[in-house]
Amino acid sequence: MNIANTSNSTTRTEPRKAEAKALERAAARRRPITGQQYSISSGPYSATIAELGAGLRALTFEGHDIVVSYDPNRTIPCCNGYVLVPFPNRLEDGEYSFEGTDHALPIDERDRQTALHGLGYRYMWDLKSLTDTSVTLTWRTPAIIGYPFDVLVTVTYSLDDDGLAMTCTATNLGECDAPWAFGMHPWLSNGRSGYGNDEIEADNALCSLRVPGNAHVIASKDRLLPQGEESVEHTAYDIREATSLRGRSFDDAWTDLDRAEDGSSTAVFTRPDGIAVHLTGDATINAWQVCTGTGFPAESHPAGVAVEPMTAYANAFRTGRDLVSIRARECYETTLRYHAEHVSA
Repeated sequence: MNIANTSNSTTRTEPRKAEAKALERAAARRRPITGQQYSISSGPYSATIAELGAGLRALTFEGHDIVVSYDPNRTIPCCNGYVLVPFPNRLEDGEYSFEGTDHALPIDERDRQTALHGLGYRYMWDLKSLTDTSVTLTWRTPAIIGYPFDVLVTVTYSLDDDGLAMTCTATNLGECDAPWAFGMHPWLSNGRSGYGNDEIEADNALCSLRVPGNAHVIASKDRLLPQGEESVEHTAYDIREATSLRGRSFDDAWTDLDRAEDGSSTAVFTRPDGIAVHLTGDATINAWQVCTGTGFPAESHPAGVAVEPMTAYANAFRTGRDLVSIRARECYETTLRYHAEHVSA
């Protein structure tokens, strides 16, 4: 009797397992390749955050795109909305030394032989909480040789009637210090839907940009790695006041920032439709990167300009410039805010 019962039980279980697997496959087909899409809204704003990398896939104001979005079922075209952790921008040869130990990360920008934009964008993040107006996701750094530090990263996006706030908190769970730098890679939409380098450049030319940097970071032309800093006075890099982008192309960083009383700094991108986008970084932000995408292939040229707040600019893991060392069991936090408003066109 026992043998017969076991056989019948097994027979009954097999169809259930097959059905569960079929449902699992169907769910996987419905799920975009960039993961679950978490939508939040408040007043005139709405946003969508992707499970992949906790990236900002979409942000709108009164129905107008504030950042350039992308198809959630295709490869992200040009780092759109990336959260750049545990380092932003480029790391020379993917190699660095921290507290006397050498480390090497994979090279993912082969033409320049650099590690690019950290690790977090490669992984699906875990949902911690979701409401109508906010979403929080977490990611724990993987146990890899190139970054053998145990850091729990928490990103919260929250909307109110004044815009979108993003807070990134890094908690060192390990027993030794961990190197850290943060950045964000939004492509701010020019308000148009051009395609291809010439059309997008023409649309960008109708925009203006203000970046509060008193020093321009000199970069090598072949690898875009920092070689030093120079005052922006009397140079083409002085965009401390609203400056037309006509005839200008950038893939550059600025530092030595003008700050408000609370230590924050703000870049302002103004479009021909009369919408100005204010992107503000708190006192931890020490540099801004701007990329116009000039000359990019059509399929990877977002219709706008990348304006990227960073706690440290390129190669910080090697140079130590503005690099943060998070002590064991301690946290480091950065907050950004996006605000859009109508101005005279």
